[in-house]
Amino acid sequence: MRFPFFVRSGALCLAFAFAISAGLAGAEEFPRSLVEWSPIAANPVFQGAGDDAWDQKIRERGDILVEGNTFHLWYTGYNDDRSPTKFLGHATSPDGIKWTRDSANPLFTKSWVEDVCVVRQDGRYLLFAEGKDDIAHQMSSPDGIHWTDLGALDVRKVDGTPIPRGPYGTPTVWFENGTWYLFYERGDRGVWLATSQDRLVWTNVKDSPVLACGPWPYDREAVAVNQIIKRDGVYYAFYHANAHRPWKKDWTTNIARSRDLVHWEKYSGNPIIQNNCSSSILVTGPGGDRLYTMHPDVRVFENPKEVPAKP
Repeated sequence: MRFPFFVRSGALCLAFAFAISAGLAGAEEFPRSLVEWSPIAANPVFQGAGDDAWDQKIRERGDILVEGNTFHLWYTGYNDDRSPTKFLGHATSPDGIKWTRDSANPLFTKSWVEDVCVVRQDGRYLLFAEGKDDIAHQMSSPDGIHWTDLGALDVRKVDGTPIPRGPYGTPTVWFENGTWYLFYERGDRGVWLATSQDRLVWTNVKDSPVLACGPWPYDREAVAVNQIIKRDGVYYAFYHANAHRPWKKDWTTNIARSRDLVHWEKYSGNPIIQNNCSSSILVTGPGGDRLYTMHPDVRVFENPKEVPAKP
């Protein structure tokens, strides 16, 4: 969760391209396909509707699932002139570039929905998001359109007692071998990990962050995990970060890796995307992988095209 801002950056977000050399042994262990990104010319591909729309602006993390030939985007929209509450929206696309808003929007207005993570499990959609005051909650839907709020997540310390009062937001989940893993931040001052078998009670793996701020300048004041993926037996976390507090409009996209979801190594070439493009998710579609940054608008990044060597 971040403080809202209302001036949209007009600058084109630029991705860092990192040279892989023998001198960067640590960087070599991160696949180039996950750390080298170039923005597409069509950016931004989705943004606030403007005028007096309920989603005049969008913010924080959205999520995308590809089902058949359709891309589904769930996002957070708001219009402070209408309401202080953040609402859930939905859009579809045949290619992940050109989007059409759902005529049923906003999908859910009974409670605050912001910074969403959507998964499909046992034929249902599950949505994890921040509620009012950055309290993480869970929602369920049979179709991704009609949602029921299941209430705030019950997160406990290692000893089973409730975690201290206060915000716990940017809920990001991973499911594997019957266990749910919940990554959450507290004021963006670090990322904690809790697990659950039933999604009813979540218990911290340890009562300190598994991903801490710093020690480098780019993430010394804020970190929050946006997505977990697994490639070739290694877990990767895409996370956003900030170098300042109070936060400035210079959020970045970064990556870390782990073999057990508890011990994380940050990529030495971070940030992989800067210029206030953050809240990223990797989406695998018919054409391969793309990295989407969701805040303050939706932008698409692709792996740079290889330049053929001259004969």
